[in-house]
Amino acid sequence: MLRKPGRFTPKNAGYLLEQGIDCVFCNSYGKYHGRLVSTESKYGLLRQRQLQCTTNVQSRVKIAREIVRGKLLNQRTLLLRYRREHPSASLDQAIDGVGKALGRIDTASELGTLLGIEGAASSMYYSGIRELFKQDLGFTLRKRRPPTDPINSLLSFGYTLLVYGIQSAVYTVGLDPFLGFLHATEYSRPSLVLDLMEEFRAIIVDSLVLRIVNTDIMGLDDFQQPEKPGKMVLITQEGIKKYVHHFEERIQTEIQHPTTGQRATYRRCFELQARQLVRVITGQEENYKPFLVK
Repeated sequence: MLRKPGRFTPKNAGYLLEQGIDCVFCNSYGKYHGRLVSTESKYGLLRQRQLQCTTNVQSRVKIAREIVRGKLLNQRTLLLRYRREHPSASLDQAIDGVGKALGRIDTASELGTLLGIEGAASSMYYSGIRELFKQDLGFTLRKRRPPTDPINSLLSFGYTLLVYGIQSAVYTVGLDPFLGFLHATEYSRPSLVLDLMEEFRAIIVDSLVLRIVNTDIMGLDDFQQPEKPGKMVLITQEGIKKYVHHFEERIQTEIQHPTTGQRATYRRCFELQARQLVRVITGQEENYKPFLVK
């Protein structure tokens, strides 16, 4: 990925086109802007396989199960980590609720059932997360449209940044971002991107929000309160700068990939997960393995 402007020349573009190499353009936040595609692109067969896989109910549900499993396992792991220092009955209840939901995944034979399991588990999860914030910023439950308190604003903004990173990875490996497995295909909805980001929500965004709030990196001064109750709480420009800085630090953190064993940044892990999905779609691997932390 070319990060600094001025380095990409017509000569670079010509070489990539001659070699049949697609080039993805993103901004400094990882937001996808476009791509340079050669007429020699080899993604036609891959996308045909992807379409076949998403329209086959059995294949789709099989992959969707692992996506939900990955999300819930990482949510439970995050709660367990914090319980060591912040034991409480409500946190135990949330951990138990997510655990019970995990036990129902393999019995789900329909996407609607999986979505119901995921939704109920996430509700329990956020009730546990609520107990972990040292600052009282008005967070009681997850609210997206609109986010009506600072914590929800941080979560929503973080998930948006995560979408940018996952979307870039999806385009890089040649998958169609609009053909998903867990999330339904809708107009202009990057369903596959939303699928692949599920297993990273807790370990990238939620853990970051907990850290920057509990260490007073961000507080009430970083938010613009709405004139009327129930309206969107906005992050100030200075707050956005701070948040993006710490988000970028987070995804550039190098860890050991749980499946491959190789050292890689979280950003690189986005691509590794997308490439693993490619191998499943093309029949090189039987099962999709979500990215899990311990």
